[in-house]
Amino acid sequence: MSKINLKAPEVQVREVRLGSITAFKGTAKELVKLGRSGKLKDGTRSFSQCMGCSSGNAFCQLAMIKDAAIINHAPVGCSGDFFGFNFVYRVGQMDRELPSVNGRYFSTNLEEKDTIFGGINKLEGTIREVYKRVKPNAIFITTSCASGIIGDDVEATTNKLSEELKIPVVSCFCEGFKSKIWTTGFDSAYHSIVRKIVKPPKNKSNKVNIINFWGSHIFDGLLNKLGYEAKYIVPFSTIKELENISESAATIQICTTLGTYLGAALEQIYGVPEIKSPPAYGIEGTDNWIRELGRVLDREEQIEDIIKSEHERVIPKLQEYREKLKGKTAYITAGAAHGHAIIALLRELGLDVQGAAIFHHDPVFDNGDAESDALAHDVRTYGDIHNYNVCNKQAYELVNILNRVKPDIMIARHGGMTIWGAKLGIPTLLIGDEQFSFGYQGVLNYAERILETLDNKEFVTNLAKHSSMPYTKWWLEQDPFTFLGRYTHVKNY
Repeated sequence: MSKINLKAPEVQVREVRLGSITAFKGTAKELVKLGRSGKLKDGTRSFSQCMGCSSGNAFCQLAMIKDAAIINHAPVGCSGDFFGFNFVYRVGQMDRELPSVNGRYFSTNLEEKDTIFGGINKLEGTIREVYKRVKPNAIFITTSCASGIIGDDVEATTNKLSEELKIPVVSCFCEGFKSKIWTTGFDSAYHSIVRKIVKPPKNKSNKVNIINFWGSHIFDGLLNKLGYEAKYIVPFSTIKELENISESAATIQICTTLGTYLGAALEQIYGVPEIKSPPAYGIEGTDNWIRELGRVLDREEQIEDIIKSEHERVIPKLQEYREKLKGKTAYITAGAAHGHAIIALLRELGLDVQGAAIFHHDPVFDNGDAESDALAHDVRTYGDIHNYNVCNKQAYELVNILNRVKPDIMIARHGGMTIWGAKLGIPTLLIGDEQFSFGYQGVLNYAERILETLDNKEFVTNLAKHSSMPYTKWWLEQDPFTFLGRYTHVKNY
């Protein structure tokens, strides 16, 4: 189990803390076994086409706090994603019927001279100017490769400005070069929140923390039936609301990739129990998750009534979808937790999962509970997944694999990956909202969308006829893992 240390200004990266990896080929069963035995080693690619950045993942969480301002201590080029974060923020406001406002995102605009003489004066000036302009209730400073390399003392600066401005000014160390695991950025954001925002509990409440991206609020009805209230964090929270998350009755993670650190921190430091069952995807997965919720909230009898009622409602419809999807094949590319969730959903619906390209792998979680492992749950419940690939968004590997397996449908979690299936004429389904497939209803939701995608493939068929690939015939004839080094476990396609 990871020991949460709030005295340290920086969180340990996932490679060190959890042993996370970004390169593997083999089967899911092999991967789980290696992770459990402590023998899992990361592969190394001699060619890399792209990579995610921790800084963006830290920013995407902090940027949605309603009354905070975010300063990226970086060259202005690192601000290229600001418009995307603001778009998601504005759409989320509309969904929640909140006032329409822009995010408060700023850059210190580090230049060449700052890399020589240091950027602290510029950072101090920016913090003061941001406070003057927008009067936030907290200011977060996200670091960058540039500020990390020149060695600016961001922590000392934030401490100094906190005293001066009388609000939390919080450092978030998320330099992209420190970790190949882009989800380390989530941990960095949550570390900064737990260190400097969350306060010790005064009284326990009936609220349940939901560590969420920015998806649907699906837990209200269930928790209200049990006498509790959902508290969605971190996006669309206020600083005041985040101060009190230590008083909640429990913590739910919509995604263990997202919430492993925050869930463990709240439990270890403030005694807020974390629901450690893998998230509720598929019938058996939902049964396990909701029973764990009932145990933690002391509502076990009510939970059994809900399970019985939902089985009676959902399973007959599920059998109908299984008949319609019988014999269909699928390939998955997604982040770790959601990728594992999709595997469970597709197996539940009777599809043949021909393989998966999952962006990274955490062999353990911060809570130290092996039962949190959704991939182990998939293997135990539905059997092994052959041709399992840990791949940090390397499109050249994905295209090579898709060209070989030619599935009936490709399921993707991130938009930049969907084009490759479409260009090969493979119907491709992208669903960005994890909550869409969560729980008993989620299985039916996903089945309906899969059928719609399979029934409307004329566009991708025509696209494949009139589009070209950037990859040569030579590459498509190579083993997909030609550039993947040792410490891998070979299963040829």
